[in-house]
Amino acid sequence: MMNVMEINGVRAVIAFDPDINMFRGEFVGLNGGADFYATDIEGLHREGEASLKVFFEMCTEEGVSPYKKVSGRFNLRLPQDLHDKALTLAKASGKSVNAWIADVISQADEVTAH
Repeated sequence: MMNVMEINGVRAVIAFDPDINMFRGEFVGLNGGADFYATDIEGLHREGEASLKVFFEMCTEEGVSPYKKVSGRFNLRLPQDLHDKALTLAKASGKSVNAWIADVISQADEVTAH
């Protein structure tokens, strides 16, 4: 299961680091690294807000966009049997493979957001 937390409108993936006995948050979709550590949820929010604030301030000072620019395209390689399943499932739902995969990702996002 994925652990995703939203802080000030920016999503972060949360994982437990047993070496330091703390949770680590890493913001995604940013134009650089911005991570944070804490031992509990309240701390993650607090440290995440602080990390994000510093990151945005640095971007402003350097005159760069804080967000990654993406094309919206990616190359997906699947084993033949999985590719066949994707084609079948997409066709059965009346969609292109691209539209079907986009729907599957959106549905997975809804599950992790709750």
